[in-house]
Amino acid sequence: MSLSPRIIALLLACLISALTLAFLTFVEGVTNTMLFVVGLSSFAISFFLVLYAIELLVFREVNKMYKTIHQLKIRDFSISRKSIIKNNNPFKKLNDEIFVYVARKQREIDELKRLEQFRREFLADVSHELKTPIFAAQGFIHTLIDGAVDDENVRDKFLSKAAKSLDGLDALVKDLVVLSQLETGEVKMSFSRIDLAHVTQEVFDQLETIAQAKKASLTLRTTQPGPVWVKADPQRIMQVMTNLIENAVKYGNENGRVVVNLEEDKKHILISVRDNGPGIPPEHLSRIFERFYRVEKSRSKDRGGTGLGLAIVKHILNAHKAKITVMSKVEKGTTFRFKLERME
Repeated sequence: MSLSPRIIALLLACLISALTLAFLTFVEGVTNTMLFVVGLSSFAISFFLVLYAIELLVFREVNKMYKTIHQLKIRDFSISRKSIIKNNNPFKKLNDEIFVYVARKQREIDELKRLEQFRREFLADVSHELKTPIFAAQGFIHTLIDGAVDDENVRDKFLSKAAKSLDGLDALVKDLVVLSQLETGEVKMSFSRIDLAHVTQEVFDQLETIAQAKKASLTLRTTQPGPVWVKADPQRIMQVMTNLIENAVKYGNENGRVVVNLEEDKKHILISVRDNGPGIPPEHLSRIFERFYRVEKSRSKDRGGTGLGLAIVKHILNAHKAKITVMSKVEKGTTFRFKLERME
């Protein structure tokens, strides 16, 4: 029930008048005329005093507070002025406004805390990832400077290792730049009609050496033979498919199997990349698309890579308005899935 100042003043005046009359009825010598005059006077005086107290001292001040908070909410959260709650009770309006404002501010604070934690972790990860190849190359070069350069065998070996470390550093910096550009929207997708089956076969050809070293088979399965046309950025989708298939080979078992399925429906092509490798433990699944996150850090380092591949994949697919999902069972294998818009 919404109570205005007048209704509250009327109810309180009636109560005061009734109590006054009830008290006077026990006084001897009081006539009905006196009771009427006292009752009417007490009602009128009480009504106007209570109305003044509520209207000026309470409701007006509460309304000022409500307007101030509402203006803050409009400014901070870009709320339309049309969304003002129409309610005659300023206490309820004030309570609603405070609740909404505080709840949204708390969400902002939580998000800022999360981003701050993310920033700290990112800086720590970047520092660690940059430090490893820099220190390795530095060590090899200083060893050569200290005299090992005169030994031809040692010189060639150390220069090769230093070059490998610097190549890894170069790949890391390039991936960081690409990821940063994707996140800020600086990289614009150039969409065109591409044959995804052909793109996948090209990736298979590029990764043939790696697959042969692991004795892994690469298989493409489609709903029907022939081209599979999708709307995508050719370069970026090639990057996505290369990353997913290369990971499936690298982290799969010896004599493993990698299967790429392209399934058609009315509007989309469902792409899945499946391997029969060791799988990913459940506690890691929610984090594998984070930057620098590795399920087994020591083994991942041995296999190379910058730790940014899946993060880049996620952002590329987001730019294609697609979402990538992962399903995995330990010792059973892992499957990555996403959809792309189908074209005729």
